Amino acid sequence: MSKQRRPHGDGGLVQIYGPKDANGNKKLKSPYYYAQFYDTNGKQIRVNTERKVKAEALVELRRLMADRDSGAPDPNQARSIKYADLRAGLLASYVERGNRSLTTRADGEETVVGLSQLDDFFGYDGAVNKGPSVGDITVDTARDFVKKRRVEGAGNAVINRSLACLRRMLKIAHEDRKIQNVPTIRLQKEPPARRGFVDDAKFGELIRVLPSALRPLIVFLYYCGVRLGEALAIEWSQVDLAAGLIRLHETKNDEPRVVPLPSILRMMLAEIEPKIGKVFVATNLRKEWIAACTAVGLGRKIDVEGKPYDPQYTGLTIHDLRRSAVRNLVRSGVPETIAMRISGHRTRSVFDRYAIASEGDLRTAMQRVETYRLGETLVKHALPAKKKKRTK
Repeated sequence: MSKQRRPHGDGGLVQIYGPKDANGNKKLKSPYYYAQFYDTNGKQIRVNTERKVKAEALVELRRLMADRDSGAPDPNQARSIKYADLRAGLLASYVERGNRSLTTRADGEETVVGLSQLDDFFGYDGAVNKGPSVGDITVDTARDFVKKRRVEGAGNAVINRSLACLRRMLKIAHEDRKIQNVPTIRLQKEPPARRGFVDDAKFGELIRVLPSALRPLIVFLYYCGVRLGEALAIEWSQVDLAAGLIRLHETKNDEPRVVPLPSILRMMLAEIEPKIGKVFVATNLRKEWIAACTAVGLGRKIDVEGKPYDPQYTGLTIHDLRRSAVRNLVRSGVPETIAMRISGHRTRSVFDRYAIASEGDLRTAMQRVETYRLGETLVKHALPAKKKKRTK
């Protein structure tokens, strides 16, 4: 009686043996069990479960077959997909969605923040080396990347930009049904949000030492809290000096908005000629910003040996002007909904991080409460009664 064959749909576990030895005994070629089953077209698939215990390998077999039934791709397909393919999918997604964080280098190549560090780690060169296969990118791969970047002196916030790129490109490949599973990519704990601000007095000192060409841009950022990228995209056709308004078209949230101009900026813009092309100039912005902040005591630079044009800098950043603008708007009594509209914040959670109260703000708040609530009666009852002098 012939042995009944297992139906194709059931699948099974096999072990791989090598050639027989001199005594005719077979020796295992791999200690792992392999899952063997058929796809929906009847093609045999064999996958290493990476499990040495049969019961655990059986669980993995059932999972693989469940993925097959749901229409997932061949798990071995991941071996043919390289890092270069993941990278291309990520950039294509940025183009499709119109993300403004997609930038173009001087050589014409498109990139996003954090991607170049991944390229270096995986050895991607855009020509010969396409990087490892997707199957070789695991949780441990991400951990190795973190270790390497920390040795290079990168902080967690910078490392997370690259990890976010890696996580997103894997997710896109999964959504496109090119890979079955997405390894867990854990982000690192980032430091608390920056709390940098500049007050009017220090800002006055700063603006005086900046080149005159950069002053309109810096004044605009300080008063209106607009993002730097949004400001640099503004053209003269969007400026209405008579009404004192700038109409923003290219914004991070893709929502056009109107920004009112302070009188000082209106006067500065009125003097600029000719009024064509971009409104604000940003020539040597980073270099001039570091020099000006250092000069007025708002920052400090540390010259790096061998890199005279790339000093390390700590102190007030250009983005801190956005925080200062938000705080000034709120402190001056502007309703928060209007302040959010001017600065372009869509969510309260992010806006609240920018509208951080200083210690002086907190003390002033308590003084107002005292003025409003406390009187002689409350003070009389709250303070301990004075002891009467004993009479003889």
